Amino acid sequence: MPVNALFIAVGLVILLVAVVVAYKIGFTARKKSDDGKIESAEAKAREIIDGALKAAEEKKREGLLEIKEESIRTRNELEKETKERRAEVQRLERRVQQKEENVDKKTEQLERREQSLSAKEENLARQKEEVSKLNEQRVRELERISGLTSDQAREYLLKVVEEDVKHETAVRLKEMEQQIKEESSKKAKDIVVTAIQKCAADHVAETTVSVVQLPNDEMKGRIIGREGRNIRTLETLTGVELIIDDTPEAVVLSGFDPVRREIARIALEKLIVDGRIHPARIEEMVEKAQREVETMMKEEGEAATLECGVHGIHPELVKLLGRMKFRTSYGQNALKHSIEVSLLSGLIAAEIGVDVRLAKRAGLLHDIGKAVDHEMEGSHIQLGSELCRKYKESQVVINAVESHHGDVEATSLIACIVQAADTISAARPGARRETLETYTNRLNQLEEIANSYKGVDKTFAIQAGREIRIMVVPEQVDDAEMVLLAHDISKQIESELEYPGQIKVSVVRESRAVDYAK
Repeated sequence: MPVNALFIAVGLVILLVAVVVAYKIGFTARKKSDDGKIESAEAKAREIIDGALKAAEEKKREGLLEIKEESIRTRNELEKETKERRAEVQRLERRVQQKEENVDKKTEQLERREQSLSAKEENLARQKEEVSKLNEQRVRELERISGLTSDQAREYLLKVVEEDVKHETAVRLKEMEQQIKEESSKKAKDIVVTAIQKCAADHVAETTVSVVQLPNDEMKGRIIGREGRNIRTLETLTGVELIIDDTPEAVVLSGFDPVRREIARIALEKLIVDGRIHPARIEEMVEKAQREVETMMKEEGEAATLECGVHGIHPELVKLLGRMKFRTSYGQNALKHSIEVSLLSGLIAAEIGVDVRLAKRAGLLHDIGKAVDHEMEGSHIQLGSELCRKYKESQVVINAVESHHGDVEATSLIACIVQAADTISAARPGARRETLETYTNRLNQLEEIANSYKGVDKTFAIQAGREIRIMVVPEQVDDAEMVLLAHDISKQIESELEYPGQIKVSVVRESRAVDYAK
């Protein structure tokens, strides 16, 4: 045991010594290896530093070269710019010097001219003095010869000149008036002819009857109905007379109101197509026809405004314009007549430089009273002016309506244009079917009726038969009898004559006292 322990102890000591020796040997070897690596790293670091220093030195040299080149280039540019500016300055200096020389020359010229003008002024002053002296001498000599002072001579000369001028002015004015009359007449004719040529309108003669075609003659009996109740109902609802005679397959509708006649025609045609003809059905169809006619009138009025280029008219006036489609004047359709007057007014206004739109508007509305003269009392002129005032038309339009037949004096050129256009439209060949003979007969009848009364001195039918003016003898008819006379004559005209619209009866009684101073 002791020996083994010794061996073990010795082995441990040897092992410990071996570990220490091995550690020292390893440490020494590692230290040598690290020293070699450090030396190698230091060598590489010195090489890197040397390379960096060389590169920096090269960069420095390159930078210095670039700076030198840039400085040389900049200096060259500055020298070039300096030369250019110096040349520009020299050129400007030369121009300034030239201008100064020119100014000096002009100054010298002005001075010489001023000296010359001064000399001329002095010469003129001397001449004026001489002329004044000579004029004074001439005036004194003339006064001595004529025996008149200068003021008297002046008045005499002015009087002579004034008389000569008056005579020449009068002659010239007369010549100019004659020339103006000739030229104005020619110009007016040219304007009217041009307007007529530019405006083309259709002329349709209207009648007071309408004919409705029947599918067969048996339909006549159905229209009449049992004991005539159907025809009585239709006549009562429409206010139109149905004439059923021997004319094959036709019924005639007679009536002076074209609107009612159109309603009756449409209703009868609908009844014929429907086949059911009895009072209740007749009433229904008449109502439908009335609505259709109202729609038709509105559409016709709108079409008329579009055709004439007149806008902004009140809807009620538009409807009344459409109603005029069913109104005639001596056979001429009132709506077509109004459209034609509107177009003619516009053309004439354009020729003479007046407001074309306002002229067209006045021409379109000038006969608007004819749309209601069958229903309301008064002439179509009075009714038309009232309608225009009611629906806020301009004063120019109202005056054109009132004056287109000469009842009121025209206050504007447009009113005169409308009057001329109305005459042109009515006077077109074929526009109105009433002959001159018929027209003159009616005027003669009016005058004969008035002349048949006691106390009537003279009778004049004026305004195309729309008015008769009666002159009475003051000694035979007093003021109270005048009223009765006008009433009696108007009643006789109503009972004996047929005429459109109304006729104004005016009785005039005049008393005069005449004396002479001797």
